[in-house]
Amino acid sequence: MKQYDYYNNILQDVSKPCAFLDLELFEKNIKEIQSRANGKNIRIASKSLRNISALHAIFQASTTFKGVMCFTGEEAIYLYENGFDDLLIAYPIVEENVLRKICQLVQKGATITVMVDCEEHIALLEKIAKEEEGYFLVCIDIDLSTNYAGLHFGVQRSPLRKIKSITKFIDLVLANNFIVLDGLMGYEAQIAGVTDKDPDQKMRSTLVRQLKKQSTQAIRKKRKQIYRYLEKRDVQVRFVNGGGTGSLHETAEDKTVTEVTVGSGFYQSHLFDKYVHINLTPALAFAVEITRKPEKELYTCFGGGYVASGATGKDKLPEIYLPKGAKLTENEGVGEVQTPVIYKGKKQLELGDTIIFRHSKAGELCERFQVLHVIKDGQIIDQWKTYRGDGKCFL
Repeated sequence: MKQYDYYNNILQDVSKPCAFLDLELFEKNIKEIQSRANGKNIRIASKSLRNISALHAIFQASTTFKGVMCFTGEEAIYLYENGFDDLLIAYPIVEENVLRKICQLVQKGATITVMVDCEEHIALLEKIAKEEEGYFLVCIDIDLSTNYAGLHFGVQRSPLRKIKSITKFIDLVLANNFIVLDGLMGYEAQIAGVTDKDPDQKMRSTLVRQLKKQSTQAIRKKRKQIYRYLEKRDVQVRFVNGGGTGSLHETAEDKTVTEVTVGSGFYQSHLFDKYVHINLTPALAFAVEITRKPEKELYTCFGGGYVASGATGKDKLPEIYLPKGAKLTENEGVGEVQTPVIYKGKKQLELGDTIIFRHSKAGELCERFQVLHVIKDGQIIDQWKTYRGDGKCFL
C-alpha cells in the first residue's frame, strides 16, 4: 500500500472531490489477470471501467484481451464508433431503434452480438432483420444459478435453466434464417459476484465457500451437456463466455469455456477484497477534501456519498482507504454534500487535506466524475475521460 502522503501531496492542487487512477497499480492488475487466463481469451467488462482510455490500455497490454462485454446497446454503438469491435451486449435489448441501428452496423461488417433468452427476443429480432434486409448475431444467455432446499443461489437472470429448455431454444435459434448463433454465455454470479472472505461475516463466508464449491460442479456438468448437444448438432459457435473477476480462477479451468469476462479486477474496488482467490491491488480511488473540524479527531469532508447499487448494506458504502485508521461515523456515514470522518492517528490533518476512499463497485464511480487523474511516478501524467466526461450516460 502506498502511503497517505504520496497521494495527498499529488492531489493538493486538484479540485476535489476527484477520482484518480494509479497507473502503476492498474498495469500490475492487468498483468496479474492476464497470468490467470489459463490460455483463455479475456473479454473486458466495460461496465466496470466506463472509460475508453482504460479499455485501450488493457487491449494494448496483451493479446489475451479480446472483445468487450457492453452493458447497453447504445454503449456498444458508441464503442464501435470509437474504433472498438467484437462487442457482446450482456443484457437483452427490446428497444427497436437501438436494435435497428445494430442490425445496420452488422450489415456493414460490425461484430456486435445481442443477448437472447426467450422466443419473444427472437421474434423481435426477426421482425427488425426482415425490415432491414439484414440479420443479427446472437448469444444465448443460459441461467447457471443453483437451488438448495429453496435457497436461490445466483441472480434472477435468464429463464433458460433446464437442459431440455436450453437445447429447445438452441434449435429455435438455429432454425431462424435471420439470426446467426454467435456464442453462448453463462454467468455464474453466485461465484463471481458473492464475497466469500468477509471479515465481518465469517460464518456466512464459510457457508458461501461451500455453496460455491457445490455450484461449480453443477455448472461444469451443465456446460458439458450443452457442449455435447452442440457437437451432436454439428454446430460450432465463435465463443463460449463465462465468469467474472470473482470466478476467474475457476471459470478459466472449465474446458468448455473459450473466454472469461473480467472487469472490476482492473480497478480492484473494495468489494473484491473479500474474496479468497483474489489478490489484486487497489488502483482506482477518490479523494474528498477536509473543510471543517467540528471537534477534536473529527473531520468533515466535502462530498463522498457515492453508494453502490445492489441490496442495501454496509458493503455498498465507500470505504476509507487512507489515512489508515480513519473511519466513518455511525450516524451519518457518507453524505451527498458532507462526510464526517473520525481519525485518531498520529498524522496531523488540516483543512485542505484529503481523505481517500475506495468505491464498492468499480465502474459506478466513473458516473460521478468526468475524468480520472492518472498518477505515475509521484505526479499526475494524464486525464482519462470517463463516459460521463464524454457526455454519455447509458444507464
